[in-house]
Amino acid sequence: GHEKGAFTGATARKPGKLEIADGGTIFLDEVSEMPLEIQAKILRVIEHAEVERVGGTHPIKVNVRFIAATNRDLSKMVDAGKFRQDLFFRLHVFPIHVPPLRDRKEDIPLLVQAFLKQLKKNVDISPETMQLLTAYEWPGNVRELQNAIEAASVMATDVIKPIHLPSTITKKWGNAAKENLGLLTNQNLDLRLRELEKGLIIEALTKTGGVQIRAARLLGIKERSLWHRIKKLGIDVSSFKENID
Repeated sequence: GHEKGAFTGATARKPGKLEIADGGTIFLDEVSEMPLEIQAKILRVIEHAEVERVGGTHPIKVNVRFIAATNRDLSKMVDAGKFRQDLFFRLHVFPIHVPPLRDRKEDIPLLVQAFLKQLKKNVDISPETMQLLTAYEWPGNVRELQNAIEAASVMATDVIKPIHLPSTITKKWGNAAKENLGLLTNQNLDLRLRELEKGLIIEALTKTGGVQIRAARLLGIKERSLWHRIKKLGIDVSSFKENID
């Protein structure tokens, strides 16, 4: 914040965000990216519970709770001299570890529905699309999922299909399916082979936009053979291409 006349253009007194948050909570997102000089200022606020406006002559008491988030190891940053040790200890009072999305894939359907509701999009997710979403490893975590759903909802009309997803997700389906199958237990060989076959066919259909003759060429089989396999595995080919009215 600043006082009136503190600098050119300061035509009125303006309270800062910490003043506005008095009695409430400040969320410091990606705190690891905060410059060292700003870290020093935040530390003073935490330790002395006061701020001073630009151009001010006396400190202003504030009662603010701080919550910080980061996807980096702050203790290693402290050792490297990139994060203040004193601020680290003041923030590290009650740490909460949130596992990456790849370790809690059961949350993906709930998150997808929450994002669609937030976007106010009246669209559904096809089963094949949800398979792709749960097979992907999500290196960008929840933000990457949110961006993928937002992009897909723009392309889709009533149902989000595999063709609407970013290529970074669909092109990795084959490898992800194989890795996931390797982790399964208590399943017989026939079931594993069936799931692997289904995953490879879905990958081919995704790449070709649901054009079966092209998908068959990718798989190195005849189109009639692919048709029988699609029918046997219960794959909805229409979900891989746009509806033509």
